[in-house]
Amino acid sequence: MERDVVALLGFVLMLVLMVLRVPIGIAMGVVGVLGFGMLSTWTAAFNLLANVPLSVVTDYDLAVIPMFILMGAFASSAGMSNELFTAGRAWFGHRKGGLALASIASCAGFAAINGSSVATAATMSQVALPEMRKAGYDPGFSAGLIAAGGTLGIMIPPSVIFVLYGIMTDTDITKLFAAGIVPGLMAVVGYAIVVHITALRYPNMLPVGEKHTWTERFSSLKNLWAVILLFMFVLGGIYGGWFTVQEAAAVGAMGTLFLGVARGQLRWATIRSALIDALRVSSAILMIVVGAFLFGYFLTITQFTQKAVDFLVHLPVGPYGVLALVMLGYLVLGAVMDELAMILLTVPVVFPAMVQLGFDPVWFGVIIVMAVTFGMICPPVGINVFVINSIAREIPLGKIYRGTMPFIAADVVRLVILCAFPALSLWLPSLLV
Repeated sequence: MERDVVALLGFVLMLVLMVLRVPIGIAMGVVGVLGFGMLSTWTAAFNLLANVPLSVVTDYDLAVIPMFILMGAFASSAGMSNELFTAGRAWFGHRKGGLALASIASCAGFAAINGSSVATAATMSQVALPEMRKAGYDPGFSAGLIAAGGTLGIMIPPSVIFVLYGIMTDTDITKLFAAGIVPGLMAVVGYAIVVHITALRYPNMLPVGEKHTWTERFSSLKNLWAVILLFMFVLGGIYGGWFTVQEAAAVGAMGTLFLGVARGQLRWATIRSALIDALRVSSAILMIVVGAFLFGYFLTITQFTQKAVDFLVHLPVGPYGVLALVMLGYLVLGAVMDELAMILLTVPVVFPAMVQLGFDPVWFGVIIVMAVTFGMICPPVGINVFVINSIAREIPLGKIYRGTMPFIAADVVRLVILCAFPALSLWLPSLLV
């Protein structure tokens, strides 16, 4: 059988398995091993199956993923998300859409100490959503806002997706973290503009909240010292040359644990729960990474990757035309596929093509992460939407999806701006040279 046909059948079988609700990592792994065995030998395929999982879970570079996830789990259990929202409500709650603005600010703050979009969305939906519902906010818009705010978890450093992209493409992770700061702040501003416009057009959807005194406002900031300290210590340690990214992740996790215990917010039961949650999420991510590696070996032996790169580079539409097609492809994939699977499956194909077309690897990392975030809040999958729906079951999925639409529009505008002006994301990394 022709290798191209086998590659195509492999993609079809993988999608069929996903539709049948087989976990993505297992679907990729099964197809990878079967396809490799068909084109090589079954002995080689089973050797691959025996060696790849071990090499992935013992890879020192990948140790940063469970450490950042553990840091976020400890921060959530220690109530740091509540402190962020309390401060945001004190400063913005009296404005039109004030609680929505406080939720966005809280998502951004929590993203700075947590590298996961899903964790940010899940945590903030438990903290901010009940308060917005109590204040009379529209349920669909409130849930859609938190789903969009959750995507800041993989844009504002530290970010698990940036780490994976950096490892896969051999791009400096510290530069990727720096490159994500300005686009992350642009997202915060864009979401705030959406809230302001919505509050002006539909005041009943976002009513004015309680006004706090200046004493209460400044008092709310006193509890933020732990979040600020962690953010400055982790990123300051990376850029100050004190830690590698892997060491910074471990120091951040331990620092969050110590701060939580010292402040009396983490006890054995909550520590145990955070460890279990972090283990569960890390295991799921590493399972997807293992499956992607197995599927990658299959694609390599079919020579699909090389042919796809050659096809993209020679398209008669110019570099930005190819970029537009790639972004469109991510929007389509985002509607049916997990963001980690998208990164792991597509980066080996599109990254070499983008580099050959003259695009900066760090800039493209930012663009690809932004494209992936669309899939986290777009129908029919939108994993952030499903996470929030599982917590607030009284809000239908359709309402949450409608609530995300204005924020998706803001993200599209941000993506266009960053494509037109790459320096917006590259000027901070350039200072590290």
